[in-house]
Amino acid sequence: MKTKAIFYHAGCTVCVGAEQALAGSLDPARFDVEVVSFAESPARISEAEAAGVVSVPAFVIAGAPFHINFGASMADVKGS
Repeated sequence: MKTKAIFYHAGCTVCVGAEQALAGSLDPARFDVEVVSFAESPARISEAEAAGVVSVPAFVIAGAPFHINFGASMADVKGS
């Protein structure tokens, strides 16, 4: 069974670079990778926060958040 990995990002250059370098590097035989851009799916911001994401870019792998570089806080993403 594959492990679920969700890559959340805001669409900024740091996030897109992390997506290209990391999200595509996970072994597709082991991980089911979903990429979520908040620019395209802002309704999923609360889902990411509930999973423990405090800044993007970030992965949530098997329910655990992993933050990559600091692109933007979730407050920045929400525009607050």
